[in-house]
Amino acid sequence: MKLETERLILKNINETHVEDILRIRSNEVTNQFVKRNSPKNNYDALQFILTIKERTQNNQTVYFGISFKDQLNLIGTICLWNFSEDRKTAEVGYELLPDYHRKGIMSEALKTVLAYGFNEIHLQEIVAITSKFNENSKGLLLKHHFVLEEGKVDEGFPDNIIFSLKKNK
Repeated sequence: MKLETERLILKNINETHVEDILRIRSNEVTNQFVKRNSPKNNYDALQFILTIKERTQNNQTVYFGISFKDQLNLIGTICLWNFSEDRKTAEVGYELLPDYHRKGIMSEALKTVLAYGFNEIHLQEIVAITSKFNENSKGLLLKHHFVLEEGKVDEGFPDNIIFSLKKNK
């Protein structure tokens, strides 16, 4: 599956994206607010890609690599995952290489994925969890009308805060 914006293509990732996924998911700046096991080599990145492909086929996630229309390389990723049992709520996750921060790229990708989630998958709510220290991410979410869920906690991650966006009726 593929979505397009003015400047971007959001596309399925596959085995040809190993080096891009390694670069994105092992980037120190990207990872400063994320607690995860980052890939250490191409093999780890390939294992991640194969896991994402399986989860996509099983409808557990909708996962896109982000690239400019005129480039093959991925510069980031964006996904809908962690679906509720009734599939009315999902979590959005995203990451972008630092060279592309503050250029409206993730805003463009997020707008398109939100529309896809609400209009095509028929979600009623999309949740985003980010670090309370990640000013760029918080700003992105607020720009797209996400609301901070005061008092909600991300169990085991005390530095995280939770935002949500409900579908307009």
